[in-house]
Amino acid sequence: MTKSTSTTPGATSNGYRPGLPWRIQRAVATALDRSRGWDRLSLPLAIAVLAGLRDSLRRHNLVDTSTLPTTGSPALPPFDPRVLTERTVDGSYNDLRAPAAGTVGARFGRNVPLSAVSRPTPAEVLEPSPREVSRQLMTRTELIPATSVNALVAPWLQWMIRDWFSHGKSPSDDPWQVELADDDPWPERPMSIMRTPEDPTRPDTSPPRTSVNTCTHWWDASQVYGTTAEQQKEIRTFEGGRLRVEANGMLPTPRSNHATLEEPGFWLGLVPLQTLFTREHNAVCDMLAGEFPHWGDEEVFQRARLVVAALIAKIHTVEWTPAVISHPATVVGMRANWWGLAGERLSRVFGRLSDSEVVSGIPGSPTQDYGVPYSLTEEFTAVYRMHPLVPDLFDLRSHEDDRRYREEPYTLRELAGPESLPILERVPVADFLYSLGTEHPGLVTLHNFPRFLQEFVRPDGRVMDLAAVDVLRHRELGVPRYCEFRRLLRLRAPATFEELTGDPDLARQVSRLYGGDIEKVDLMVGLYAERLPEGFAFSDTAFRIFIVMASRRLNSDRFLTRDFTPAVYTAPGMRWLADNSMASVILRHHPELRPSLRSAPNAFTPWQRSGAGS
Repeated sequence: MTKSTSTTPGATSNGYRPGLPWRIQRAVATALDRSRGWDRLSLPLAIAVLAGLRDSLRRHNLVDTSTLPTTGSPALPPFDPRVLTERTVDGSYNDLRAPAAGTVGARFGRNVPLSAVSRPTPAEVLEPSPREVSRQLMTRTELIPATSVNALVAPWLQWMIRDWFSHGKSPSDDPWQVELADDDPWPERPMSIMRTPEDPTRPDTSPPRTSVNTCTHWWDASQVYGTTAEQQKEIRTFEGGRLRVEANGMLPTPRSNHATLEEPGFWLGLVPLQTLFTREHNAVCDMLAGEFPHWGDEEVFQRARLVVAALIAKIHTVEWTPAVISHPATVVGMRANWWGLAGERLSRVFGRLSDSEVVSGIPGSPTQDYGVPYSLTEEFTAVYRMHPLVPDLFDLRSHEDDRRYREEPYTLRELAGPESLPILERVPVADFLYSLGTEHPGLVTLHNFPRFLQEFVRPDGRVMDLAAVDVLRHRELGVPRYCEFRRLLRLRAPATFEELTGDPDLARQVSRLYGGDIEKVDLMVGLYAERLPEGFAFSDTAFRIFIVMASRRLNSDRFLTRDFTPAVYTAPGMRWLADNSMASVILRHHPELRPSLRSAPNAFTPWQRSGAGS
């Protein structure tokens, strides 16, 4: 068995130094988590342990890559006083002390020490075969459902990722060449997988491997508003702050490369969300124009963008995440990220009771980067590879009577790519939302990867196995393999395959593929194989990255902390944020869905099916 090469976890410490009570809680939390598991503790104790684990992760697992040699930082526009109250299109000047932090073109950070980040050899990238990992361990024969949530969670996550991160367009030259088994029916031999673009800001290709984000790192709804002035200009009407929407309520076909449907991975599930929040922006504009009739187009647009971006962050924090990880402690914890342990009711009546994020939540608390300039991380992008959430089949039905649009379900292949758009001429957006809301997604586990995504045809005609690509990307970008990844998060690594999976048959499959060496198990395989905590649709190991990064995206964003005020958002804007949820956004624009949503406690949990077919 290969021995671990991990550094001492404490070696990853940054400049964050909490007080003595927090240090004691952190030590006790780590000990309880290792001995019992946070998810097996009583609710109050589990919440306290999660708070301690988050503090430990903030100290040890936020690693700055901007200190590595560079050929220069992303070019910044000149300072304009408007950046004090407006989000910039490229993400600059959010952090006024480090105005390039989080911008388009800034590097991904890390959640593991740089000494553990390799620039792997070709053999380390290609062995064992990513294609065989896909075929033997990922292939879905029948959907394993996540029954506590509805299928809307899958397009929501993809839509969020389009706001958060992208490694950019892969170069077409010198692809990885994956040798295939004799019985593999793949149409080309060997399989070609394009490489991740190199970091253009590094003067050489020495370790550790780094990459840049072609999106802004901030939670700023850039999938709606674009990341360049040209993209933003295209979507605006320049009247009353509003965005372009056709008379039928749909979005115009985009003309620029910002077009959602021109990007690989487009499918119809993204259309309702893009349309919904474009129309929500316009609703906020109408509200602001009514409150402030003397304001011009630009003022209304910028304030509405702030409100919509914060509303999306709120929905993801207190609705999407608690739905997909619905353990009682995580539900309380995620809601506390927004409102604190004081809770939503006290927040609405009294406002903030304290500067403490624990008492009154992160929005409105002091901005904090925990000693490391803000960025999303490579490990964050790795654990968000959750393609098993996506079903292969979609039973599109009418919200009025549950009537099917056709006898056989639509396949994911039929709903993908620009050629799928005519389906929306037959299936209204409200019915598409209803269909997603009343069906289940997949569980993020082995043998549950969508078959269509193992034979995914890009708009340029290239065929990809996304399961093989996901595995290869982790290796290529120097993300540690599963056992080492756990050690670097101060978790115990499994000693055997049976301990990893808890399933003897599955353990034999994984062991056979990895030649009996548990240390070689890929991160994605380990994440998909491990036991899930109660109510979780994905793994506890992935959750550790969420513990630190979910709150960090709020903590470090000036517009979600110190500038989360009526002076910046306006008092009516703050009320809009307090009063709205995913359900209210859906019902504002599709009130016909009220009967289906009326009994759902959360818009991402299963909706009620309509009369005749229920």
